[in-house]
Amino acid sequence: MGKKKVAKPSEEKVLKEKDAVESALVKASSKPANAKFEKGKVFIKVSYNNTLITITDDKGNVLAWSSAGAMGFAGPKKATPFAASKIVSAIYEKVQKSGPFNVDVFVSGVGGGRDSAVRSLVNKGFNLLSIKDRTPIPHNGPKPAKVRRV
Repeated sequence: MGKKKVAKPSEEKVLKEKDAVESALVKASSKPANAKFEKGKVFIKVSYNNTLITITDDKGNVLAWSSAGAMGFAGPKKATPFAASKIVSAIYEKVQKSGPFNVDVFVSGVGGGRDSAVRSLVNKGFNLLSIKDRTPIPHNGPKPAKVRRV
């Protein structure tokens, strides 16, 4: 089989890689840790199986997110109004210091946690500037399957 040769990188390559890694870290942490956000957007995606809530700043950079599955709910409990209110509580804890508290809300999907999530946002102290429903609705898409005959 023979011995395996271990190639040692030159010092120049090591320095270049180190600079690349450091610059990537600077880019990744471009937002200051203590930045205050006045206005933002909240995206609520509710399905029959799960609930997902994301908070972004005005530019669309994600500040915090959470889902029912990430909170520990399992199975059909993930799509309940109770789970949606717990998700909002968790997100509030994440953005409590930095904001944003003036938010536009975008709701999509059909599920039990839609109204509960919006109500919980109001109860936690978020100022809702607008609420938009972005649920995709088909406009007579593809032809349906033929009728089943038994």
